[in-house]
Amino acid sequence: PRDRSWSNSVGQGRAAGARVVRARVHITLKRGVHDPQGKAVANALAALGFEGIEAVRQGKYIEIDLVENDRRRAAEAVAAMCAKLLSNPVIEDYAVAFADADEEESRTLP
Repeated sequence: PRDRSWSNSVGQGRAAGARVVRARVHITLKRGVHDPQGKAVANALAALGFEGIEAVRQGKYIEIDLVENDRRRAAEAVAAMCAKLLSNPVIEDYAVAFADADEEESRTLP
């Protein structure tokens, strides 16, 4: 059985006063791991006439909105998501940054 103590159902409404934390997850291949997509992008950039490209490393960017008032718990939840699904810990590293999703949404509205 899975530990679901930190999770809420996807799309379920939030309780009054609950905050939404936005996790920005950057997943990249570990140094030393061959990156064929990065090499293909570097070659394509050179073919398009871009000069000075030493290397390109390709990765993934994922945003996750969590209903969580406690940043420590949010960080633990996202770390568990990365370890269990989002990244392959054998060949990938990840970095997470957090922001208040409600504040970001209010800044982008007209």
